[in-house]
Amino acid sequence: MKKAVYLSLFSAFICVGAFIQIPLPLGVPVVIQDMMAILAGFLLGPIYGSLSVLVFLILGSIGLPVFTGKAGIQVIFQGLTGGFLVGYLVAAIIAGFFALICEKFQKSQKQKEALLWIFYTLGAIFAFTAIFLLGLFQFSKVGNLPLGKAFVASVLPYLPATVLKILVLVPLAKRFCPIMKNYLY
Repeated sequence: MKKAVYLSLFSAFICVGAFIQIPLPLGVPVVIQDMMAILAGFLLGPIYGSLSVLVFLILGSIGLPVFTGKAGIQVIFQGLTGGFLVGYLVAAIIAGFFALICEKFQKSQKQKEALLWIFYTLGAIFAFTAIFLLGLFQFSKVGNLPLGKAFVASVLPYLPATVLKILVLVPLAKRFCPIMKNYLY
C-alpha cells in the first residue's frame, strides 16, 4: 500500500513539473518534469519509479494537460517532444538501477562517501542522456531534420539548465534515497 501511495505521489510531482516553466525563444520551455522522473527513479527504484512515470504518460495520453503544451497520445507518437516523454520512462529505470547500486555500496563501504556522490552523479548524467537521445531522434524524425540541426534546436539550448538540475537532483537523491528505503521496505 505504501508503494502505491509513493508511486501516485511521484506521478503527481511529474505532472506538476509541467507547470513550473522557464520559457525559451524556441517555444518549448525548460521544465522540471525530467528531473522529477529521474528523482522518482532514484527514490522509488527502477520498478516503482518507472511505474510512476508510466502513470504520468497514461494520464497525458488520455488527454489530461500534464504534458508541456498539448495532451493526448499523439504527442508521444507523432509530436516533436514525444521522444523526451518516453525518455522519462527510460531515465527513471536508469536512475533506479543506480540507486540500487548506491544502496548496496552504502551498506558495504561507508567510508567511501565521495564514491556515492560519483555514482549518483553518473546516474543523473546517464538518465538525462537517455532523455536527450530519445528526444533528439524523435525530434529529428518528426521534424524531418538532420540530427545536427535537431541537436541544435532540441538539446543544445537545454544543456545549461540540465547541469543546474543535476546540481539540485544529486544532493536530493543522495539525502533521501536511504530514507525512502526505510519507508518502502
